[in-house]
Amino acid sequence: MKLSESKIGDQLTVNRMELPQSTMMRLKALGMTNGTVVRILNRKKSGSVILSVRGTRLALGTRICDAIEVGRIH
Repeated sequence: MKLSESKIGDQLTVNRMELPQSTMMRLKALGMTNGTVVRILNRKKSGSVILSVRGTRLALGTRICDAIEVGRIH
């Protein structure tokens, strides 16, 4: 499932990121790596997502969210 398909309150694990190298490096510097647990805090009408990553709030745009594959935590 893509991050852009998530709902508010979902807890997810990052499985794969298909992003340009510079964007990938920036997200990794912010703590978002494969295996990281993220929680969806809010969604905007524009498609952007606000999420919690390792205690930090991040806002990601639609194109970035479409390029991140996540899995649900059971």
